[in-house]
Amino acid sequence: MTTTVATAPPTTDPMRRRAFAAGALYLLTFVSMPTLALYGPVREHADLVLGAGSTSGLLWGALSEVVVALAGIGTAVVLYPVARRQSETAALGFVTSRVLEAALILVGVVNVLSILTLREEMAGTAGADPAALVTTAHALVAGYDWAFLLSQSLAPVVNALCLGYVLYRSGLVPRVLPLIGLVGAPLLLASDVAIFFGLYDRMAPVAAFSALPIAVWEFSLGVYLVVKGFRPAAVAALR
Repeated sequence: MTTTVATAPPTTDPMRRRAFAAGALYLLTFVSMPTLALYGPVREHADLVLGAGSTSGLLWGALSEVVVALAGIGTAVVLYPVARRQSETAALGFVTSRVLEAALILVGVVNVLSILTLREEMAGTAGADPAALVTTAHALVAGYDWAFLLSQSLAPVVNALCLGYVLYRSGLVPRVLPLIGLVGAPLLLASDVAIFFGLYDRMAPVAAFSALPIAVWEFSLGVYLVVKGFRPAAVAALR
């Protein structure tokens, strides 16, 4: 008599699921790329706070940046258990930088939404000073710009150095990927310092060029983790 023993179906490798989640979250952080165009009305038309023009683009831009902030924290949470096996210091640095980045992104979002509140509750009311409202809107936009510089421009430098070091040393992904981030980090840092001291505006072409390697690093990492996951030999070496 032959006895058939039921076997459980094979489960997905937890490290593969972790890599997929991290990659998907990295790709999700690119959802805010259209904000440059969506925030155009509030940057280019001072009278928007007085009631002119549509604000739907600003709302969508603010929502996308909230998504980016949460996705950024998600990448750190998902990758921390893996990164700490190579370097706990770098792993903690990555988590801390991501959290601070998200907090400053939300500060920028609050500034944008405050302009909408001024428009809805103050513009056109008796006693409202249009000049004061426009000046306040300009101040809030300036606050957003500084928050952007510290969050979505400076923090990625720290992220690339911490996570790039871990991934380069461990070989969890092809080393050319973290190398792009490690090379791009000082380039973006130099640009951030130049913007900080007023050598050029963050909207200048040279600023976009300086941010390109970091953008390539984060996008390519996201795609690789979603499609391929971590290298099995490197994962085995971490255990």
